[in-house]
Amino acid sequence: MIGHRDLVRSMERLFRRAGLRLGMSEGFHPKPRMSFPLALAVGIEGLDEVMELELAESCTAEELDRRLARHALPGLTFSSIEVLSPGDKKARIRSASYRIVVPPDRLAEATARVAELCSSPQWLVQREGKPAPVDFRPDLESLAVQDGVVSMRLCGREGGAGPRDVLAALGLSDLEEQGVCLTRTQVELQ
Repeated sequence: MIGHRDLVRSMERLFRRAGLRLGMSEGFHPKPRMSFPLALAVGIEGLDEVMELELAESCTAEELDRRLARHALPGLTFSSIEVLSPGDKKARIRSASYRIVVPPDRLAEATARVAELCSSPQWLVQREGKPAPVDFRPDLESLAVQDGVVSMRLCGREGGAGPRDVLAALGLSDLEEQGVCLTRTQVELQ
């Protein structure tokens, strides 16, 4: 598992190995025009990530897919590639889905807390550096426990609830320390 910055650098190297020139920003320190609309936090596995980039030369989606697949790191696959028109807006996140496996001995407690949080009209959290508590309840689109897995869908609001906020509210924030992997399963765009 690699962190977000390592992933960005790996992608830059992948494009170089594939012979694809990325568009560059202007100024004294040009950087590749490549971004992830929703950065993946350290320690979270991503199964369906979104990346936007600008190529310095024209290339079809099929050619891009072929060249990237040939040089990709083990475990890195591209499920779809879409070529956008120059005037198209940047991607905006609508929501993201996550899941984490809960040990059998903690399943009953997790199920009860999920039911409590889902039935609550508010979910107030005191964020560090904020004078008043923030209501994260509107950020929680879905939350369920099924077959020993907690799954959640969170809206993509700036400064909104993250998956680790949900785990803390469920009393499950220690699972990652015990080696259980939190996985982002989908990123949905607007």
